[in-house]
Amino acid sequence: MKQYTIIISGRVQGVGFRFSARENARKFNIKGYVMNQSNGDVKIVAEGQEENLDNYLSWCREGPPHAWVDNVSIQKSDEVSNYKHFDIKH
Repeated sequence: MKQYTIIISGRVQGVGFRFSARENARKFNIKGYVMNQSNGDVKIVAEGQEENLDNYLSWCREGPPHAWVDNVSIQKSDEVSNYKHFDIKH
């Protein structure tokens, strides 16, 4: 089990990114949360098996159809939080 903090920049707010992030997290059995940042980025804390996280990161680099991803920053954590679900935070 691993945990990543993912910061996604580009046209990622107002395009359904958070909802798609939650849908794909469920698809890849990822737990954690997604939230908009005040600077226009989207932050995701994702926890799961490494292979599932790799698949999820591939999705994050593309995003939903109306998004435009310029950059994906990934920070690996030494700890896991043992999230039970994947939520959208406001």
